[in-house]
Amino acid sequence: MGLYLRWPGSNIPGRPLAHLASVAVLAATLAVEAATSIYVGRDIAFIAFVPAIVVIAYLEDRLAAIAATLLAAAAGLWARYALNTQITAEDWTRAILLLASGAAIAMIFHRLRHDLRQALDVAEARLSAVEATESRYRWAFERAAMGFANTNRKGEVLQSNRRLCDMTGYKEEELAQMPLAALVYPDDRDVVQELLDGLDNDAMSFGSEVRLLRKDGTVLWARLTLSSSRPAGVLSESVFVVIDDISERRTAREVLQAQKEWLDLALSAGRLGTWRTDVKDGTITGSNKFWEIIGVAPAALRPLEDLSPVVHPADWPKLAASIRPSSTPYFDTEIRVRRTDGHVRWVALRGRQEKHDDRLLRIGVAADLTERRQTTLLRAAAKKRERIMREQRHRFSNLFPVIRALVTMIDVPKDGVAEYKEMLIDRIRVLEETHLLLSHHPNASGTLQDLVARELQPFVETRGVTIGGPSLTLSASAAESFAMIVHELTTNSVKYGALGDPQGRIDVNWVFASSDEGDDVVFDWVEWGRKKNSRVARHGFGSMIIGADGTPIIGHSPKLEISDQGLRYSLRLSRNEVRS
Repeated sequence: MGLYLRWPGSNIPGRPLAHLASVAVLAATLAVEAATSIYVGRDIAFIAFVPAIVVIAYLEDRLAAIAATLLAAAAGLWARYALNTQITAEDWTRAILLLASGAAIAMIFHRLRHDLRQALDVAEARLSAVEATESRYRWAFERAAMGFANTNRKGEVLQSNRRLCDMTGYKEEELAQMPLAALVYPDDRDVVQELLDGLDNDAMSFGSEVRLLRKDGTVLWARLTLSSSRPAGVLSESVFVVIDDISERRTAREVLQAQKEWLDLALSAGRLGTWRTDVKDGTITGSNKFWEIIGVAPAALRPLEDLSPVVHPADWPKLAASIRPSSTPYFDTEIRVRRTDGHVRWVALRGRQEKHDDRLLRIGVAADLTERRQTTLLRAAAKKRERIMREQRHRFSNLFPVIRALVTMIDVPKDGVAEYKEMLIDRIRVLEETHLLLSHHPNASGTLQDLVARELQPFVETRGVTIGGPSLTLSASAAESFAMIVHELTTNSVKYGALGDPQGRIDVNWVFASSDEGDDVVFDWVEWGRKKNSRVARHGFGSMIIGADGTPIIGHSPKLEISDQGLRYSLRLSRNEVRS
């Protein structure tokens, strides 16, 4: 079509005929005018050449029209000169007007031809674009990954592409002979009819998932979309059909749905809830079980700040950290929530940090740990109580041999049963006080500081008493024995030493034997003050306890020095008896 539109050009077939026609028109006009002038005797009218000039301007270009105008004007002037032997001013005026008219006609036709040529170029370009678009559309239509078809309003297939043929197993000519409903599974044909009816109700597009029947009778799931282009006031008879095979997606979706149901069942059985926080928006979403665990009404979306009234104030920073970016991908914390009934529940939140569509999210699960924590605490309390009872039994079992040894070691004075009884009760009282002191310690042990301070406490305000040394702990059995040594030293000091003198003074300290803390501990008891006349018994029960004549009941290397100015007692405790 573009070739036929190019006829105003200079290189089209038929151009010589245009030249012959122009020459013939001009020659005929000149001959008629010359014959009229010779035989009729009338002067040639310059205006008579205008039709010929118009024809030549139409057939030829502007130069040929101007040349024809010049020739016509010259012929007219020559004819007047031949008839009248002179050319008047009026003749010159008419000739000039003819030349002006011919030039104007030539320019007008030239301009018209130029405008027409431009219009044809534009039309040809648009036609080429339409043809290219149509070609691309046909190419896309035929090679599209989805099935395409055109139908009329009755649903009869007019055109289909290759993909639709592959999906259904029919050839294009076979599809062109059947209605669209014939491709649809019988139970879904009403859906297709509703889609077609919807297009009649001013709807531009409708879509639905339906089952299609292949030629071999098998079924596939497809997304069927019908659309219609309807100009204003015109009912379009063409319907564009898009068919997308979603069989695999449908299967995957059903599998995902089944997995989701299994997961929900598993989470429900495990009393777990799922949650997700948006780091940017500061919002939180969760499953119904999650909101139940937290103790608030279910909601599709909540600002995290809305949970602050139910979260324990000390644990709120832990939950608020879930909407702050973190370098660690995992989130694991435990918080306490206060229910509306006043009960406090322990909730574990565990999740990880992920990025979806340029949004930073934290997703995870929530578990109610209240019963588990209560069980753990009960078990820990039971184990602690059992351990204490075991220690008590052990201590009581150790106490009886000590009492038995006391009774055996103390000699009964002659005619001094009362004195014997008093001495025995006093030693048993020391064991009782030591036992009470150790019972206040959860691990049934005592410190050197407590044992010494307890014995000397009654004399701190009335006597000069100094106690000092590193913090050291004695085991239960060692503490009982050491307490008896300190009691004997205190009793002896009250009777014969510094504690019996208002001006007396006692310094008690203990240090490591060397800079190595793994070495022995040296315990020193030093007294200054007026000494009474009675001498310290060197073979009594007290001497046996402190080891004045041999081995003490605890420790080793005892030293006892007595002078008129006072007393000094030193004892070494091994590291298996003392710990820091």
